Amino acid sequence: MNFQQLRSLRETVRRGLNLTAAAEVLHTSQPALSKQIRELEEELGVQLFVRHGKRYTQMTEAGERILQIATRLLNEADALRKVSSEFSEGHAGTLSIAATHTQARYVLPTVLARFREEFPAMQFKLLQGNPEQVAEYVVHGDATFGLATETLDDHPSLDTRPAYAWRHCLIVPPSHPFASLGRQPTLQELALQPLITYTAQFAGRRGIDAAFAKLGQTPNVVLEAIDSDVIKAYVELGFGVGVIADVAVDAERDRGLVRIDAQGLFPEKTARIASRIGMPLLPFERRFVQLVREFRQQQAQQGAGQS
Repeated sequence: MNFQQLRSLRETVRRGLNLTAAAEVLHTSQPALSKQIRELEEELGVQLFVRHGKRYTQMTEAGERILQIATRLLNEADALRKVSSEFSEGHAGTLSIAATHTQARYVLPTVLARFREEFPAMQFKLLQGNPEQVAEYVVHGDATFGLATETLDDHPSLDTRPAYAWRHCLIVPPSHPFASLGRQPTLQELALQPLITYTAQFAGRRGIDAAFAKLGQTPNVVLEAIDSDVIKAYVELGFGVGVIADVAVDAERDRGLVRIDAQGLFPEKTARIASRIGMPLLPFERRFVQLVREFRQQQAQQGAGQS
């Protein structure tokens, strides 16, 4: 038994029993991958998959239990490599992060700019997706860290901690009546407006819907998007009032929009950062977590410097 056989088993299951896809990820051929699994079955004396011809249709009960143990062994092997790295250089390597669009576009540039000043030899790997995909990237070891607002807490294999708090804000074109209202609009007034905001998976959308529902109102969402930049583009075109994460709006960059504070209208949200439970963090990785947690403080300092 060897680690390559265990990786072949794990990746085959991850790829939905698609041997071709699993072989591509492992940079091998399909026959070679099939051979690894067959040799593992012969050594263990059990069948790991139910077969229909050459195709795997499902895992056997023995295969499911063996997969759990194999996954733990592979995670422990990764942990051993990380410990050895921690006691060698610890300041060079690759920082791998999975994040939603808002985090990748508006939070990480500030964080990574500071990080690179301290670790100039570092390389970066950035994966983007919805919150569920972000969690899966970390669970499967494709990224060391996941950064998102939703979903990360739902995975028992992830060590998830608060990163920073954020709120929604409203954005409108300068010609919109809200731009010169002189006060914060009410939820009742917002309910009469066409709204542009995130899809249900992203950036606190459930909190937006819940705030309206609490008052017996139904928001008139005319456009949903996963991308804050897309929302801003359609607001500028006059499609409606944008409800967006406040971290995604910059006074200097978004001069064609008027930002309206929405504090109190919608619940405050917390972005979270996650890594796999039991995976030791290298010194530069621990520093990255610290910088993410300091994001709001750094943002406030930058704002003061621009004013």
